Amino acid sequence: MESSKRKALDKIPDKICQYGTECYRKNPHHFKEYCHPHLEAILHGAAKAKDQYEIPEELSISREVVSDQLKILAQIYPDLLNKSCPPTKHLKNNESSPKNLQTVPKTTKENTVVADLFAERREKMAKQFEEKKKETASATSLQAKQSTSVDTTKPSGVSLKNVITRNIHDYYPVVIPRGQMANKLENAAPYSMFMTTITDAPTTHKEPLSITFQELLDNSLGELESSVQMNFMVDIGWLLGHYYFAGYEDRPLLILYGDETPELKTVSSQKPNVTAIKVHIATPFGVHHTKMGLYAYTDGSMRIVVSTANLYEDDWHNRTQGLWISPKLPPIPEDSDTGFGESRTGFRGSLTTYLNAYKISQLQPWVAKIQKIDFRAVNVFLVASVPGGHLNTPKGPLWGHPRLGYLLGQHSAPIDDTCPLVAQSSSIGSLGPNPQSWVLSEVMASFRRDSTPIGLRRVPAFKMIFPSFSNVRSSHDHLLGGGCLPYMKATHDKQLWLKEHLHQWKSDSRSRTKAVPHIKTYCRWSHRGLYWFLLTSANLSKAAWGVYNKSAKFEAPLRINSYEAGVLFLPKFVIEENFFPMEAKAENRHPRFPMPYDIPIIPYAPEDTPFFMDYLRQ
Repeated sequence: MESSKRKALDKIPDKICQYGTECYRKNPHHFKEYCHPHLEAILHGAAKAKDQYEIPEELSISREVVSDQLKILAQIYPDLLNKSCPPTKHLKNNESSPKNLQTVPKTTKENTVVADLFAERREKMAKQFEEKKKETASATSLQAKQSTSVDTTKPSGVSLKNVITRNIHDYYPVVIPRGQMANKLENAAPYSMFMTTITDAPTTHKEPLSITFQELLDNSLGELESSVQMNFMVDIGWLLGHYYFAGYEDRPLLILYGDETPELKTVSSQKPNVTAIKVHIATPFGVHHTKMGLYAYTDGSMRIVVSTANLYEDDWHNRTQGLWISPKLPPIPEDSDTGFGESRTGFRGSLTTYLNAYKISQLQPWVAKIQKIDFRAVNVFLVASVPGGHLNTPKGPLWGHPRLGYLLGQHSAPIDDTCPLVAQSSSIGSLGPNPQSWVLSEVMASFRRDSTPIGLRRVPAFKMIFPSFSNVRSSHDHLLGGGCLPYMKATHDKQLWLKEHLHQWKSDSRSRTKAVPHIKTYCRWSHRGLYWFLLTSANLSKAAWGVYNKSAKFEAPLRINSYEAGVLFLPKFVIEENFFPMEAKAENRHPRFPMPYDIPIIPYAPEDTPFFMDYLRQ
């Protein structure tokens, strides 16, 4: 018995995490590849009840992060909790007490060179490279292998040591052959909507509408001159690794982010071509949640990408994410009128209005650039949110759920009231004690609209797709897959009415039933087809969509707390029809819309419960 425990503990990796006690990562794969002696010491010395660990005050990382890391480590190596079991090899020469953490190696962040931003992957690449060298007896075969790698003579700005070739297959789990993305995008017309590849679902690796982040930088889309990445969470090492392998590590990169990390705070000073700016929000209830990329090419053209994925490994691993990718948008002729090049959907004007709302000087060159780009090929609307109190404008409401309602009222074909509104998101906010508190009184009032007067019409049914506990338990990453679903039981207990509206996550048709959805979508359909579809970063919450201040004396201002961005697909502008086909039929003039989940949707069974983040903290 003792030897079996010792054998289990020996599976803990030998390589110590280079971040030491400042490691903030929560990816289970990270803990399977790197050991963390300070966390092992805490687990091995745990004396209190389950999950009640003594976390030393001297740990500089937040106690909440350490607590989450301990739970992940305890799930992977449960024998660490057994005090009768001998300590791991990393603790043999140290006191197995959380009080003695000064013996753990610690990295000084101020002295960390840029290469350390993704040192984990660099070390992994070096190890794999050395193993391949030993296995390769023939110098000829080694030379042939090296000839297929990208030329490394150009300075990278990131030290990967001379022995490491640019072999991306040693760096990321799913790699699609280069040079094919332009054809993939062309074949995805007219919708141009993709989902991320799923590492543990090989069928998605070859799916025409699946994409990796590396493909967004594929040279077939154009030679990148500069880019902007706007997101909530950014793993700068993961992101710069992709730019490195695409050959764009020295191109200007502007990053607007919401979640602060030590690496993001210092990268601008260490790598001159990268500017990272935290988006500050006045209210603590809001976040910079938008996920958008702006890509400028050397020929003067641009491309816009609107996504639901954060820029870190987990979100592009085994989670269902959605992306809309614009066509390559050329520059307008220099002698063109001011309004030339705007799309029928007004996308260019909406985008510049959104970017100006940041009031960040570094975005102004991009606003000027966008105004000189031809957006006529864009067939979707931008639906966004920005923090603050908002009134209607002569052009209608600009943000949140009133913006969507306005666009539907202007352009949607008449929709029968029997068609439900189907919402699907990865988090749910505080919606109120009953459906009328906000969902029916505000959200449905906007989302139900079409081009016919509302009048005395029936309120459509409201249906919500959110993963159940059983959905997550059977996912690729099991319960840890629910790490992207921050819905708390305490919130749910205050809105139990929501249970009767909840539906399971099921996506057999796209091989993603086991890929926990971080995607957010809203739509309405009937047996005839899909009347509209919204892909967005906005979860179902007041912070994202806005809530009216009903106590205002005059026009009630809309209060929004977060930055969000999404794209609205309306058949009139995409295929010149009243609805999108949802089935593949020979008589269809257009391809079916690429729905991310299976239809019909399946309601929760009486015994089902939503997945709560609490399950990862028990």
